[in-house]
Amino acid sequence: MTDKNSPETSATAPTDYFGFQIPFMQLLGLVPESAGEGVARCRLPWRVDLTNSRGDVHGGTLMSVLDFTLSAAARGHDTDIGMATIDMTTSFLSPGRGDLIIEARCLRRGLSIAFCEGEIRGADGELVCKASATFKVVRRRPGTD
Repeated sequence: MTDKNSPETSATAPTDYFGFQIPFMQLLGLVPESAGEGVARCRLPWRVDLTNSRGDVHGGTLMSVLDFTLSAAARGHDTDIGMATIDMTTSFLSPGRGDLIIEARCLRRGLSIAFCEGEIRGADGELVCKASATFKVVRRRPGTD
């Protein structure tokens, strides 16, 4: 992956989220690191505006970045399809403190449904949360961007 998402890039330049622009992920500050066939990895730098009253990364933020990373693993390099979340279950195991690493893998993708699992770990390797999700494979209509 090219380094067009580096801090030196203009704050107004859209981030490439594995072939898509996703304003909400850019708002959260999610940094896409790699995606391949059935796997994806992102990083979430800690920011105070992503935290709850205890100073830990908010659970809603954790679920949002997991949802994106899981769907990216399901898509792989295929930008002709999208993923619509059908179901996602998240288990929170420890507080999210500091920068976080999100890793996901696609267990199986058929013509219409994909099954994925993933986790978030702290920079020290501590497991923060894990999730499993089911996605509907959404084919893009010809002529849409």
